[in-house]
Amino acid sequence: MNKLPNMLLLALLSLFFSCNSSPKKSDPETERHYLALGDSYTIGESVPSEDNFPHQLVKQANSKGFHYSEPEIIATTGWRTDQLISNLEATKLQYQKYDLITLLIGVNDEYQGRSVQQYDPQFRSILDKAIRLTGDSSKVWVFSIPDYGFTPYGQSHQSVISKRIDTFNALNAKVAAEKGVHYLNITEISREGLKKNELVAEDRLHPSEKMYTLWIEAFFNEFKK
Repeated sequence: MNKLPNMLLLALLSLFFSCNSSPKKSDPETERHYLALGDSYTIGESVPSEDNFPHQLVKQANSKGFHYSEPEIIATTGWRTDQLISNLEATKLQYQKYDLITLLIGVNDEYQGRSVQQYDPQFRSILDKAIRLTGDSSKVWVFSIPDYGFTPYGQSHQSVISKRIDTFNALNAKVAAEKGVHYLNITEISREGLKKNELVAEDRLHPSEKMYTLWIEAFFNEFKK
């Protein structure tokens, strides 16, 4: 009389352990999606791609249980705001797909002598696009422009560069507040570059992976708030 219940018990135990011992596959429907927009600072010029800040961000987020897929990156060294706009228009992106978008753009506008008045409407246009892509302004983060005057490359013109970088950052911080998106000031971290050589890449201009790590630490500190 006890044979059937025992067999049933064994079957249930077998099913339980097989379900719990097999590795869980990531479910595409529950994965979060991250889009990083920018220029050389976003793609990580002079560092391995896995060490740029979008990849470091995803790695840290996933270690905290957020389950992000590989970051999508639309960025190229040398891009100004108008060039990022052109490439965004040419790229098919799915609206309201993204759980996070970061935007870091403007250093090449400054470097190439463009004015803040030229930068303003184009920066606004990109930010509006980012908000539409997420469907929620709270999912968009603007990163301030790093100060390359505090690198060996820009050191000789540091005072002029820093003054212009501050002007551009005052504008993008103002626009970010108007649009209701998050703003992360990483400029002060970049100004440690001459004191701490390990924060600058071998090209003597761009951030190293260690500086990107500091940006991500700052991001998650703000994220907790």
